[in-house]
Amino acid sequence: MTQESGDLDSLVRKRIRALRVAQGWSLDELARRANLSQSSLSRIENGQRRLALDQLVTLARALDTTLDQLVETAADDVVSSPTVDNAHGQLRWTVKADPGMSVVRQRITEPPPDNPARMRAHPGREWLVVLSGTAILMLGHHRFRLETNQAAEFPTMMPHAIGTEGGPCEIMGIFDRDAGRGHRSGGLESAAE
Repeated sequence: MTQESGDLDSLVRKRIRALRVAQGWSLDELARRANLSQSSLSRIENGQRRLALDQLVTLARALDTTLDQLVETAADDVVSSPTVDNAHGQLRWTVKADPGMSVVRQRITEPPPDNPARMRAHPGREWLVVLSGTAILMLGHHRFRLETNQAAEFPTMMPHAIGTEGGPCEIMGIFDRDAGRGHRSGGLESAAE
């Protein structure tokens, strides 16, 4: 066994134990959920039993995760730098867990549009948190006022626009693949709609 595969083996064992403990489960509880004996699970966690692919799949399912997440090794890819979008006043980070997701931090200086025809709708989901100031989220005919540290989540098929009230605000938005594509293809980003 190479050093790299030994490190992965140890990492996977630690993850199994950590996920079990985070759920508040005993060895017996996880063993029951994964259809393993308690002693087999104990030997897996302690490195006294070889890791078998079929057991890893079963354990991942029992721990409500995926095999990919259980064996992921991208420890050298922890820090990411943003892409700067000066035209829209944004910094954009790609979320590593799902290459289709993106995170956008934006300073908003304009109120939301008065004209509902200027709101956009497209496939996807969006989540945002107000970092400073007051944001106004228009969803269809509803107007939501979001203060600092408040968050909102909504389907982007609902006509929407985001603006500010009483001065500039900063927001952090997370877009799934479809929402990010919808905002990029429209030429205007969510907070500038």
